[in-house]
Amino acid sequence: MPDAATELRLTELTTSGGCAAKYPAARLEQLLKGFVPAAAADLLVGLAPADDAAVYRLDDERALVFTVDFFPPLVDDPADFGAIAATNALNDVFAMGGRPLLALSIAAFPEELPTTLVADVLAAADEQVRAAGALLAGGHTIRDREPKYGLAVVGTAHPRAVWAKSTARPGDALFLTKPLGTGLVLHGHARGLAGAEARDAAVASMRRLNGGAADALRPFEPHAVTDVTGFGLFGHAWEMAERSGVRLRIDAAALPAFEDALAVAAAGERTGGDLRNREFAASHVDAAGVPDDVVTLGFDPQTSGGLLAAVAADRALALEAAFAARSLFIRRIGTVERGEGVGVQ
Repeated sequence: MPDAATELRLTELTTSGGCAAKYPAARLEQLLKGFVPAAAADLLVGLAPADDAAVYRLDDERALVFTVDFFPPLVDDPADFGAIAATNALNDVFAMGGRPLLALSIAAFPEELPTTLVADVLAAADEQVRAAGALLAGGHTIRDREPKYGLAVVGTAHPRAVWAKSTARPGDALFLTKPLGTGLVLHGHARGLAGAEARDAAVASMRRLNGGAADALRPFEPHAVTDVTGFGLFGHAWEMAERSGVRLRIDAAALPAFEDALAVAAAGERTGGDLRNREFAASHVDAAGVPDDVVTLGFDPQTSGGLLAAVAADRALALEAAFAARSLFIRRIGTVERGEGVGVQ
């Protein structure tokens, strides 16, 4: 007979999971409006403007990259949950051009959960931290009715080689390093609208660290980088456009999607974070004439998504060749122009 840990479905303990559980971006902007941290010459990246991680310069050769990320389960398998949550947090360091060094667990679990299940979450997270070249050195755990897990991560970068999302330049080519639609696929699978193969592909992608993509990207000195997570491609594209003072033009036909993601969107299904992402970015995204399912794909909240990178256009072909040589996914999805907002056509 199956034991309690086998029968338990983690997602039944949550109201939302993964990066879809993020605080709404529009409300977060209001919350942080007027909050100005103390001035510090060595704080290279903080809240003005905010980015994927904070960066603090130690000296001329070293800077610390510091981030924290956690969320409720979006899958039922505890090992998948631990691995995805850890990967999502580690990826913020990669998105800044850094390399993870040390991580601490942030955990909240009901006391009734079998200890073997919690151990599986922690073991899978530890495996991902090691794969990223870092150490999981401790953490903090509290009791909570809704399980949550993630990491606080410290990494390092050269102070003059930090990647920000606020420095895209007109003429750049835009690249994405993972397909879109994790939220739609998981949502659709739970409702019988997406197959097991599509779900497994999305889970495998969410478990995949962005370290390989960052290593391949680094020699090409990208002008701006962010990772695509809870605010969806269009939300994160709007952040890059607004903070860089440019317009991002996205080719709708070039957007890569996981199998069944567009079919779920075409069926009229929406994930929990879709409306919040539209409230945040829709007024800045011109997608007139674009099919509704593709627009939904763009607003779909991603968990542990790929890097969105702006790279000098004359390096685009060489960049694609470098990714192909490493058997890494990359897709050119648009360009950076003068102007403002995000145009999808």
